[in-house]
Amino acid sequence: MPSNVPESLRKVLSDAVRPALAFSGGVDSAYLLYACGEMGTDIAPYFVKGAFQTERELKRARDLASSLGFDLNVIRFDVMSRDEILENTGERCYLCKRAIMGLISDASKEAGRDAVFDGTNASDDIGDRPGMRVLEELGIRSPLREAGLTKQDIRQFSKKAGLPTWDMPSDSCLATRIPQGTPITQEDLVRTEAAEADIRGLGFRDFRVRTVGKGALLETEQSQSDLLDENRQIVEKTLLKYYDSVSYGIRRPNP
Repeated sequence: MPSNVPESLRKVLSDAVRPALAFSGGVDSAYLLYACGEMGTDIAPYFVKGAFQTERELKRARDLASSLGFDLNVIRFDVMSRDEILENTGERCYLCKRAIMGLISDASKEAGRDAVFDGTNASDDIGDRPGMRVLEELGIRSPLREAGLTKQDIRQFSKKAGLPTWDMPSDSCLATRIPQGTPITQEDLVRTEAAEADIRGLGFRDFRVRTVGKGALLETEQSQSDLLDENRQIVEKTLLKYYDSVSYGIRRPNP
């Protein structure tokens, strides 16, 4: 049996016939797709691309799925036509995830798939993530969570399996850079994507460029403080192309 797929997950996947997978190309969904491949599960990965997801994320997901022997199914989502999401209330994450998972559910049913999986793991706190309510409402299964695998477990198994995602920083959609209560615009999303691409090009790894009024709040990990000090002038010059001011904050490392 596959040494990089623990018994608990093998048991969960043993009854899977033809599932679909909500695939972001991040740590969790990448490992789950790998595990399904190792188990011979007939699974199909789906990626929903809207204005909240970057082209970089789509390319990463497509390349990763291909490296694991799967073709990525891409569903286009016109999120900018959904006023209830763009209002950016406390329900934004829930509303957006329900729309995304609904699209995957519909597409997978049309393709004859019998279930939808996602990459939620045993470390994820349902109380802190309103979008996770959608999983129960739509009957989405979370095999990693069912198998009791934490984020740390998944990183360890991913490393043993040689997956490039094993130490990937956590990510979130572009909408999370806009303060709750501030309506989301296409201009803000494009600006955020461009600014983060430029900062990434300077060598920063796990960071966020958040919108604060007309300014940018750059959050970087404490471990990259030296890099920030060395590049502060060019960082500010870069961000001032997009924002009126620049401030700084510490980003806590994620598991």
